[in-house]
Amino acid sequence: MRIYKRGNIYWTEFIADNKRYQMSTKTKDKKLAEEIAAALQADVVRNKFNIPAKYKAEKVFSEVWEQYFKSQSTEKETIRRAGIASKHFIPVFESKNITDITLGDIKAYQLQRKLEIMNLEKNIGKKDSQISYRSVNYELTILHHFFNFCIEKGYLGNNPCTGIKKLNELSRLKTLSDEDIEKLINGATNKLTKDLITFLILTGCRKGEALNLKWDDVDLQNDVIAIKGTKTKYDRYIPISKPLKELLSRIEKVQDVLYVFQRNGAKLTDFKRSFHTACKNAGLKDMHIHDLRHVFASKMVMNGTSLFITGELLGHRTTQMTKRYSHLVPSTLRKAVDDVWNKDDKN
Repeated sequence: MRIYKRGNIYWTEFIADNKRYQMSTKTKDKKLAEEIAAALQADVVRNKFNIPAKYKAEKVFSEVWEQYFKSQSTEKETIRRAGIASKHFIPVFESKNITDITLGDIKAYQLQRKLEIMNLEKNIGKKDSQISYRSVNYELTILHHFFNFCIEKGYLGNNPCTGIKKLNELSRLKTLSDEDIEKLINGATNKLTKDLITFLILTGCRKGEALNLKWDDVDLQNDVIAIKGTKTKYDRYIPISKPLKELLSRIEKVQDVLYVFQRNGAKLTDFKRSFHTACKNAGLKDMHIHDLRHVFASKMVMNGTSLFITGELLGHRTTQMTKRYSHLVPSTLRKAVDDVWNKDDKN
């Protein structure tokens, strides 16, 4: 197999079954072209010689996916995101027997999606390191969970997603100044959106956790909120600060209405549109609702809160998630060292 250029685009040439193949990799990146060329050659060989799997299971991907999807969380946002992700990989794998799907197939899918992301109008001309493949990584995470489900059911012996490296994700660890926070809250055009934005900044909750919050889980007497049925499937407790208590006290408690954030007595399902309006009015670009969680974490860490405690408040199951904020604590780390080794200077 050889790689060569035609104009700015790399092409590949190889021989299979005494037949010469010439194909475009459709990329200017040589390293990426080599990966694509290997995938193209493997695909040609597999189809040419009709290489069989060692074992054919009567388990078609689309049928097992339906089982998996029905078994998952009833959290609407989780279902919505998984549904969106599956629209990309179901057309690729739906008719395959699950035991026929190999590591090579998953890598080929990842590469295909990577090329699609690269060719989006907003990414054309950018370097690979300047493009975020967060959505592709999420799709592969869903696939990894799916194949684990297949293993639990006894349909598979191994997970074909094991060993797949994640693609580049540009950090979204947003932080806002006090002035920008005020602009964002004031940019909301209704009280409900103002209250939600304020609540998320003061607690670090996920959007779904805020929208599912019930008055029964808010203890204003002991100043604590119980966050139940979370993404990580275990409860956690958030202390109620003075500004958070003031906010909750201002929210009208409607009789026979369970949820804190509601509209006309009905539970609120989303506020994406009104949030984007608030961002526009505040002059803030590229903001997502989930970024408010990062704003909370950044404020905590920059004010000297340890990464461990910040992780507990956020509900992180591993310290690795919280380590993303470690670059914000150089002064805190310095103080910790000074407190131990500069004792003589204080005497």
